[in-house]
Amino acid sequence: MQPAPRIGRLVSGPRDLISDVAGVSVGHCTLAEGPLQTGVTVVRPHAGDPYRDRVPAAAVVINGFGKSVGLMQLAELGVLETPIALTNTFAVGAVAQAQVQACVAGNPGCGRRLPSVNPLVFECNDGTLNDMQAMAIGQAHYRDAFDAAAADFAQGAVGAGRGMSCFGAKGGIGSASRVAAGFTVGALVLANFGRPEQLILAGRPLGARLVEALAAAGQRGAQTAAGEPSIRDEPEKGSIIMLLATDAPLDARQLRRLALRAGAGLARTGSVFGHGSGDVALAFSTAYTLPQDPARPMPAVALLHDARLDPLFQAAADATEQAIVHALWHAQTVVGRDGACRRALRELLPLDPGPARD
Repeated sequence: MQPAPRIGRLVSGPRDLISDVAGVSVGHCTLAEGPLQTGVTVVRPHAGDPYRDRVPAAAVVINGFGKSVGLMQLAELGVLETPIALTNTFAVGAVAQAQVQACVAGNPGCGRRLPSVNPLVFECNDGTLNDMQAMAIGQAHYRDAFDAAAADFAQGAVGAGRGMSCFGAKGGIGSASRVAAGFTVGALVLANFGRPEQLILAGRPLGARLVEALAAAGQRGAQTAAGEPSIRDEPEKGSIIMLLATDAPLDARQLRRLALRAGAGLARTGSVFGHGSGDVALAFSTAYTLPQDPARPMPAVALLHDARLDPLFQAAADATEQAIVHALWHAQTVVGRDGACRRALRELLPLDPGPARD
């Protein structure tokens, strides 16, 4: 495959994936059969049990049209206690239950002599391509995605990204990394947002061309249920989940600041965080862990000075934008529920990668 347009001048990690942050791994479980076009993606912050060895984290809600689970306690305590799970809107409950059961299996005292666990599940609505009413995602799919977690993983229409749309084209999972000031910042997105006319790809405004290409391809027409509006008339009703990992020693307050910079990368692609879009960013650090057991000592961590954060902010914005580009670049055309279709951007707009954008 031709390489995707490259964002910025910062160096990438060896894979240009979130897993360039040592210890981070990603796994998918994909359902792709007729009207079922959905899945689960799991991001593991380290190879151990995050219930016992929690990692510092923080999230920001850029636009709150979403149904995620676990954000309230995350905001209060500033730690992850489970892997991060991504799925479709109607599957949040099943995946959260799977996370709880996995924690109990590994920690039989959870919810009894030990504290309960805070499951963390993010969602986007894949109902255009996927029959969400079928409630096809079960606990086994979370376990399969967890077991598949690895440093090398697929992007595009896989896992939770299987049924997602982006700027009227096929969206899904994208990932990237950037190195700055001796630290790595990795990003992973679940891209399901944007109106076609808004698209900016690596600084190039391509919305008008994309609208024309979609019309020429007859994306809606006979391939969708009768009575659905033209894609040009649809309001913004997508979402994006943006995950950032870093090996920089940051606390939850600093990670919240880092997470906010994912919004800069999102905005560069043309998004205006529309009314119906759930836009959420989370950042976590792998530089240290915090014990669940109060008998274990807390780590003595030399945190990065706030005045040294700017290079990481740049890395977060660039890696997020690059991850969105990768989600579009790697996705293939998918036909799903009632014949609805989302075409791959590379089919709609054959593009050369072009020069790196500062």
